[in-house]
Amino acid sequence: MAALPYETAAFALFALVTIAGAFGVVLMEDVWHSALMLGVTLLSVAIHYVMMSAEFLAAMQILVYVGGVLILITFAVMLTRVDDPKEAVS
Repeated sequence: MAALPYETAAFALFALVTIAGAFGVVLMEDVWHSALMLGVTLLSVAIHYVMMSAEFLAAMQILVYVGGVLILITFAVMLTRVDDPKEAVS
């Protein structure tokens, strides 16, 4: 069955969002922004699951990865963050 033009456009859009988010995770210098890019990437992957009619996998992607792992990373970043870089050296 051939894909409709709007399905192809939606796939291309979310594929670009996924790839850009993945590059953002690696290339961001700030850990907080890198964690936010990881959230964008994981949500975009969940949208890909919805587009493939795998709604259960999309729900598990959001609940487990975005809801669990990303929140754990966010708490770790918030608890270990140092405001003044001079304090981290000494």
